Amino acid sequence: MIYGPLDLLFIVLHSVVILFNMLGWVARRTRRANLLLLLATGLSWTVLGLFHGIGYCPLTDWHYQVLSAQGATQLPPSYMVYMTERWLGWQPEARLADAVTVAGYLLALSASAYLNWRDARAEMR
Repeated sequence: MIYGPLDLLFIVLHSVVILFNMLGWVARRTRRANLLLLLATGLSWTVLGLFHGIGYCPLTDWHYQVLSAQGATQLPPSYMVYMTERWLGWQPEARLADAVTVAGYLLALSASAYLNWRDARAEMR
């Protein structure tokens, strides 16, 4: 009974995190928080990934536990594959989804780091 609302919660929460990671650098007032979230995401994928598998995300893990409790089986290892299939009905290859995810992450991280650095320099003047 509680798994339906938890599924919806994770869909919304994870979608917000992904969108904020990708676009939070655009608005000056959210850049610091965006950079922190991007760094936390990268640490999760790498440091926690050493223990749970590279690319590990606790939100994915918890959401998949909810989906498994609802009877879902054979969930894809990539959450982006899962989300693409859930939202668009298309299941991309995991390698493609991973490549697009990493490329988007690196672009967002680069933009966020540069703009945060530029903002900090401007504040020093």
